[in-house]
Amino acid sequence: MAEEGESAGGGDDGGNIIIIKKVKKGGHGSHGGAWKIAYADFVTAMMAFFLLMWLLANTSEEQKEGIADYFTPNPRVSSSTSGSDGVLGGKTITEEGAMIDDRSAIGVQVTLPPAEETEEEPDPDAPPGETASAKAAREAEEAAQKAKFEEETKQFDEAEAALKRAIIEAPELRELVNNLVVDHTPEGLRIQLVDQNKKSMFPSGKADMFEHTTKLMALVVKAIGDLPQKISIKGHTDATPFAGRNGYTNWELSTDRANASRRALIGGGLSPERVVSVVGRAAMDPLIVEDPRSPQNRRISIILLRENQAIDAEDNEAG
Repeated sequence: MAEEGESAGGGDDGGNIIIIKKVKKGGHGSHGGAWKIAYADFVTAMMAFFLLMWLLANTSEEQKEGIADYFTPNPRVSSSTSGSDGVLGGKTITEEGAMIDDRSAIGVQVTLPPAEETEEEPDPDAPPGETASAKAAREAEEAAQKAKFEEETKQFDEAEAALKRAIIEAPELRELVNNLVVDHTPEGLRIQLVDQNKKSMFPSGKADMFEHTTKLMALVVKAIGDLPQKISIKGHTDATPFAGRNGYTNWELSTDRANASRRALIGGGLSPERVVSVVGRAAMDPLIVEDPRSPQNRRISIILLRENQAIDAEDNEAG
């Protein structure tokens, strides 16, 4: 039986026609690239899904509302006031005039949490509530005050030595060496002209000093005249009651003697601007506490004030 196919154009010896059929083996057909597109769409969808889940887990309620408003068709996505309610009302000034754009871009306003301020940690060795920088400033101020104190103390020691040397080298005043008392107090260097049993600085009940007192004042000016410190002058009496005419008491007497001492110091060459206080104390600050009527309680105190004491004295005078 002959099969359909292509004819070779010949036959055999018996006269039969021979037909030769060529069969082409094609195997499996080509699949194409459609499955790749579908797979890419699936992966993209999964990425979008996981991105959405991540955003929902890492945003605040306000941020979620802002994102939701962004996808809401309503043009008024936010109740907050924008530039459209301002001076120009959403208009753009161009060469052709004011134009209004009814299809302006929709914006999303997201409030971010404020940046945390870095607080300076307090120093454990500082007072409660004091920061390290405040401690450093305080220590610098204390160091400056200490240096100033030491400098003033050195000047006071030099003035004391110069004053004692001067009175010893003056033959006419050598006998008054016990009437000159110099010491250091919290206020500063205190130079006192003190009455003794046989030698007084003022006549009894008067503010006119003796000549030797004036000379002592000149020695004091010579010793302290070049120093920068301000000066306070105080007059003192003993506790013996004194009543002059018109109610004149130890208060008035001590004040007049302090003022007479101020005039003597200025007359000896002291700058008037250095005197910041002249006070009469009567018998309120006795030198010999156990004997209020001792002659040594009658005295004049000339005090070279430390810087902080001078500021306080000037403030009191101004007040």
